Amino acid sequence: MLTKKSKGFLFYLIAVISLFLSLFLLSRFNRSETVNYGFTNFKSDLEAGNIVSINIAPNEQVPTGQIEVALKAGPSYSFYCSDVREVESLAREKQVIYFMNDIDKPSFFLTTLLPYLLIFILFFVMLLFLSRPAGGSGVRLMDFGKSRAQMIKDISDRFNFNSVAGLIEEKEELAEVVDFLRDPKKYALLGARIPKGILLEGPPGTGKTLLAKAVAGEAKVPFFSISGSDFVEMFVGVGASRVRDLFTTAKQNSPCIIFIDEIDAVARRRGTGMGGGHDEREQTLNQMLVEMDGFESNKGIIVLAATNRVDILDPAILRPGRFDRKIIVARPDVRGREEILRVHVRNKPLGDDVDLPEIARTTAGFTGADLENLMNEAAINAATHNRPFITDEDVKKSLIRVGIGSEKKSRIISPHDKKITAYHEAGHAILFHLLPDEGPVYTVSVIPTGPGAAGYTMPLPDKDNMHYTKGKLRQDIIVDLGGRAAESIIFDDITTGASQDIKNATSLARDMITRFGFSDNLGLVCYADDDDEVFIGRDLAHSKRYSEDTAGRIDSEVRMIIEECYNEAKRILNENIDVLHRCAALLIDKERINASEFEALFNDPSFDVEPE
Repeated sequence: MLTKKSKGFLFYLIAVISLFLSLFLLSRFNRSETVNYGFTNFKSDLEAGNIVSINIAPNEQVPTGQIEVALKAGPSYSFYCSDVREVESLAREKQVIYFMNDIDKPSFFLTTLLPYLLIFILFFVMLLFLSRPAGGSGVRLMDFGKSRAQMIKDISDRFNFNSVAGLIEEKEELAEVVDFLRDPKKYALLGARIPKGILLEGPPGTGKTLLAKAVAGEAKVPFFSISGSDFVEMFVGVGASRVRDLFTTAKQNSPCIIFIDEIDAVARRRGTGMGGGHDEREQTLNQMLVEMDGFESNKGIIVLAATNRVDILDPAILRPGRFDRKIIVARPDVRGREEILRVHVRNKPLGDDVDLPEIARTTAGFTGADLENLMNEAAINAATHNRPFITDEDVKKSLIRVGIGSEKKSRIISPHDKKITAYHEAGHAILFHLLPDEGPVYTVSVIPTGPGAAGYTMPLPDKDNMHYTKGKLRQDIIVDLGGRAAESIIFDDITTGASQDIKNATSLARDMITRFGFSDNLGLVCYADDDDEVFIGRDLAHSKRYSEDTAGRIDSEVRMIIEECYNEAKRILNENIDVLHRCAALLIDKERINASEFEALFNDPSFDVEPE
């Protein structure tokens, strides 16, 4: 038995041999030799007695033919003759041996069979290529209009609601869907209609796909999983064909669940100025709209979809009857983070010093994927140091790696640059510590972490904020400008190291004026443009919502906020100049200090000398 690999090699070998054989036969059939020998040369050699024999091959167009002459000394020559009878007469006259061949008739194989054979070989090769899987995905080229959804009949042994932590309300809403799929008659008796579609929206990494898998595992019904990008192809009409095929297959296996991950790849808003009404993406979306709520009803089919860009979805697909229910999967709170951490450490041995509630409190803003990555990095760090369990130090190092990036300890930094970085980061850290609404300092370092980061100050907020006050945002800007303020105070000069800080501060100040209505002069008016607008065609014709005079006033307000916060940062640092010197000296000495070492600087005057 030939293996799959050897069959493929044999196929290519036969194809190559057939191609070369065909080219060789055609070249033999149509070959025409050009030699510098003609009838005049023939007569001269015949008169001189140089010819040994003559081979006469008449053509089908008598009396023409091909003459081949063998000389006594030298090679044989052939030439075209318009009258072979004249050559025969001369050969008799000079008594030279000659041979008269039959008339050369075309080969039946070359003239009749070979063209049909070549056409058959070409057709056979094309058929083989069309029947081979495309891209190794198991989908044949002739089936590119078929749906690529993967059907999973039972995944309850791998995923269920117990696999999802920190999403209590979200699981309760989806439990209704599971109950309907298990017992639809209970709802039908009350005239209730289960939602046709459920849209899971939220930031990346919050567990939307995991929730869909859990629903499939709990419901124990066929589960069709497909990505939004799998519908769209370069061929027009393929996406719509795949949508039809997907829902046709789902009807045959109802009740079932169709899960479309990253639906924004196929359900973007129409009429964006890019492409016409026959755009492939729009045709696919139109077909999906019809299948979800058209003339024909799809009973027993529930569509789950996930996206983190609900703002760019077409309004038609968001209306009731298509996606009736929208479940927001937000970032977990402190209790949810603790539950997620306990799920991700089930198979990881932990040391006695690892405090999961403390990790949950100091990872505000982390998603489930971030927490999984955090503990995975901690496990990798423990294995690298040949430890049989994860320690608190491993978690702290992974927190820096996940939050800031890997430290570049091998990079050579000049003493002057190191001093500038130390004062810059000390300025950030002191403001983080002193301002009431800012988080405590976790780590301060002068070790580079990237091409544009000579150091970092890492705070760890110990609480989740749902709302931000005007004072909190001003304090954020003050902290952002702390590095530049420290440079100006100590060196009487400034560097480019605060470029990203200035960018963040300016963006935040502009949002305060244009989005949040924090300006007394401009009032409670939203002047913000649609910065998240991704439609190029709409941007080209987009006009500002305010006059040029208002734009100038906005710029003045932003500049005023920045200047006030910058002056406030300088004032606070000047009042704590001794702590600034001590912190910079400690950073130059140790390169990285933790929270306890930093807080001790405010009470310990041991570092009272300005660094050289």
